[in-house]
Amino acid sequence: MTRWSRFRAGLREFYVGPYRNTFARERRDEDDAFAVVVLGEALGVPDPAAFYTVELMPALLEDFHGWHRRMGMPRSPLDHVACC
Repeated sequence: MTRWSRFRAGLREFYVGPYRNTFARERRDEDDAFAVVVLGEALGVPDPAAFYTVELMPALLEDFHGWHRRMGMPRSPLDHVACC
């Protein structure tokens, strides 16, 4: 590791380190809002862009269980997705 890369890593840790949890929480909140937009039609919320967001559903299935638990739903709200 060169001196310059160690210096950059140290600066990054100095500026980002104290806010790491805040950044992670905000990223999770953005992902949750995105999931609501994509899954809105499946949850019964009328969505004029459902035709375009249906292609994104497979990308959300990986974290679907964590998402519906964070939203306060003990069981999967979708009939065709049984993760619990």
